Amino acid sequence: MDIFEQRRIYTVFELTAEIKRKLETFGTLWIQGEISNFKHHTSGHMYFSLKDDRAQIKAAFFRNSNLYLKFRPEDGLEVLVRGRLSVYEPRGDYQIIVDYMEPKGLGSLQLAFEQLKEKLRKEGLFDEAHKVPLPLLPRKIGIVTSPTGAAIQDMLRVLKRRNASLHVLLYPARVQGSGAAVEVAEGIRYFNTRDDIDVIIVGRGGGSIEDLWAFNEEVVARAIYASEVPVVSAVGHEVDFTIADFVADLRAPTPSAAAEMVSGARGELLATVDSQRGRLVQAMRLILERRRGTLERLARNRAFNIAPNKIRDLQQRFDEATLRMQQAMTRFATVLRHRERVAMTRLAGVDLGSIIRHKAERLERGCRLLEAHVRARMQKHRSRLELAAGRLDALSPLAILERGYAICRNELGAVLKQASDVPKGSSVSVRLARGELGCRVEKVRV
Repeated sequence: MDIFEQRRIYTVFELTAEIKRKLETFGTLWIQGEISNFKHHTSGHMYFSLKDDRAQIKAAFFRNSNLYLKFRPEDGLEVLVRGRLSVYEPRGDYQIIVDYMEPKGLGSLQLAFEQLKEKLRKEGLFDEAHKVPLPLLPRKIGIVTSPTGAAIQDMLRVLKRRNASLHVLLYPARVQGSGAAVEVAEGIRYFNTRDDIDVIIVGRGGGSIEDLWAFNEEVVARAIYASEVPVVSAVGHEVDFTIADFVADLRAPTPSAAAEMVSGARGELLATVDSQRGRLVQAMRLILERRRGTLERLARNRAFNIAPNKIRDLQQRFDEATLRMQQAMTRFATVLRHRERVAMTRLAGVDLGSIIRHKAERLERGCRLLEAHVRARMQKHRSRLELAAGRLDALSPLAILERGYAICRNELGAVLKQASDVPKGSSVSVRLARGELGCRVEKVRV
């Protein structure tokens, strides 16, 4: 028998498929390891490797399985995963398909709480600079909580006792379970659309971390941070802390305590006002008694007997000064009227028309003399200019050329003065009065 007739030849795909079938017979597995090379794809799928100090395995955590994962996986995190083995056939990689994950040693909710807390802290959502004080005497309070819980009854009871005139508006919202965080955030945003809400209380009674988890959701934290109305967080008991507590403008240890904080303590303020009014009245009485004693002492002072005489003396001086001022003004007005009459008399004897005509004639004669003088000087300068132009024209080389002379230059442009400077056969240019000739020397006579 030929040995080659019994061998089986696999294609790569067939071998990979066979390995995949074998691996998938392992069923569901639990694996513990450290996450590395974590990637969260835009599709929502998560890809990473699980490793220990001696080996590693690839893992895929698809979106439909990780959708409700409370914490955020990251490199270096020790986790416990449940899944089944499989093979990614295009690359031949064997991997575990994860359907559940929890952090090793720390609950998933607690880890998610710490991760979100650190993220929001870095973004500045907990900064004290962003927090605003509560109004001293609010008129209307908005409360976001369950309408059937004990927390709302406790708050209403405290508000009625502390400030019965305070208006309260309730936004009913679920405070635990799926969708509760979204309803709480919507309540905060709704109160921000109104202009009559002075402060918002967000809260519920105590419970486990799972019960309080709606107030650890990022959507609630960002709604509180974006609120322009001051927000008081009143979630659980005094030992309970949520993300909402860190973002809110004020944390109350319980819902009842929140009602105490925002009620404005109207009764206490009225008592304080009454006390201050009594103190003010007593102080005013004391001041008036002191002023009355001072006034009586001053009334008995000798200065009050001298003062009337001094005042009468000053009044008399004032009357005399007023009389002198009136007399001086009368004399000054008389002098001004006299000067006016003298000036009018002088002007009456003056013939202004004759003076103006005389001045006009003098101006006209001056203009004629000036015009004649300017023409004479211009004629003199014109004659001098014509004489200079004639002399300049007589000395001009162009005038000489007009008489039949010419200027001869060699090839370099130098003026030729004797025939011996020009070799036979060279080119010369001859400048005439009008135009220029290019010539070649055929004969030289010295």
